[in-house]
Order: sequence, then C-alpha cells, then structure tokens
Amino acid sequence: MESLDAVLAAHRAYLLGWNIGVAGDPDLPTYRSDVPHPPLNGVLRMVGRTPQDALTEARKRLHGVPRIWWIGPDSDAGTADGLVSLGAVQVARMPIMTVGIGAVADVPTPADVQIAETTDLATFVTAYARVSGIPADGVAATIEREKAFTGDGTVLRLAGRLEDGRVVATAVAWISHGLVTLYFVGTQPEQRRRGIGAAMTRVALELAGERGARTAALTSSTLGESVYRGLGFRPVGEFRLLTF
Repeated sequence: MESLDAVLAAHRAYLLGWNIGVAGDPDLPTYRSDVPHPPLNGVLRMVGRTPQDALTEARKRLHGVPRIWWIGPDSDAGTADGLVSLGAVQVARMPIMTVGIGAVADVPTPADVQIAETTDLATFVTAYARVSGIPADGVAATIEREKAFTGDGTVLRLAGRLEDGRVVATAVAWISHGLVTLYFVGTQPEQRRRGIGAAMTRVALELAGERGARTAALTSSTLGESVYRGLGFRPVGEFRLLTF
C-alpha cells in the first residue's frame, strides 16, 4: 500500500491539473478552473502560515469563483478551527479511503451496460455534470478544462453505456505517485441501485492496475461510502471541507 503522504500528493496533483490561476507555493497551493462548481476551485493545504494570512491570500487568488478549502492530514493541526473562527463554514467531512488493487472485491457488471474508456468529452462531462451538481451554464467551461487538463500523471476517463449508447455512469481514474485516485464516479439517478457504480470502480481499478498502480484511493460522499466499503476500501484519514 502506498503511504498516506502519496495519497495526498496525488490528490493535490489532480486538482492542480485543473488550474488556470496562481498555484502558489507548497505551503498554500490553490487551483482555479473558473468552472462555477466549488470542488473545482480551492485550497489544497496550509502549512506554516497563520489562518488569517492564508485566508486573505486565498480569497485574493480565488475571488469571483465558488470554492472550497480541503483540510486534511497534510495541513497544520488546528487549521480548520482557525479558519472557522475567521468566518469560514464547514460544509462536509469526507473520509479518505484506500484499498490494495489486488484486494478489491469482484463485482459483476450489469448485462446491459458496457464500460470502456472514452474520448467523447462533451458527452462524458455532460453526464458527470448532472450527477456532480455542475450547473448547466458551467458545462461548456468544464469540457474546455477537461480538454486542457495538464498534470504529472495519467488520466483515464471511463463511461458506462447502455446498448443504445446512452452514458449512464462515469469515472475518472487519475494515475500518479504510484497509485490511482478516483474522481467523478457517478451513476445517473434513474439507473442507481443496480451495481453500476461498483462495476465502474472495479473496471477503473483493473485498468489502472494494468498500468502499474498498486493502491487505489478516493474521497467518499455519504452516498457512496457503503459501496466503497463493500469493494474493500477502508478509511485512512479525513478531509474537512470548508467554504470561505
């Protein structure tokens, strides 16, 4: 299993791949995509700064876009409470979960669903935008940012399609720092509770394993945590997400 430090570094590397703004120094890295969706603009950690100074700088860099602050084990102790005391608001707590790829539970893919890599970014982004809460007026910008994505790693984009070609599920597998991190794993609401999300995850990890990844990581919503536990993922840390 890769270390928690590697998991956190891979997470930072993925979100910095969306950045078109000022990334800043390692003590306060930020990313700005200009997509009107908070998780695609934000602060990745804070080290060796006072909360007041960090908050002032982050607001300057991310002015005009919805954003979040990821506060995990790679930030100084007390960061979240310090920011809350200055007016930031906690919006979620998300477990950081990992599993060895060789230990992932075997789950079937529904017979009417085909899962494969895709390069059709317009259809792919439109599908995950609906599930992720990206507004309709932000889809075009998200497509452009996906096209321009840069990062020190490999991106695999997977689509689950029905026989008529409709995309009913998505997953992004980010291979970096010796592991694969999953993003935008989602199933269209009308197709849920069929095991599609679990199948998407398994296929994404299989493809990443073929490319040398040994560990899989993700941050889970409340909705998805039971699915990931069923596949073998276990918590190794936590992010507190703040808006500011």
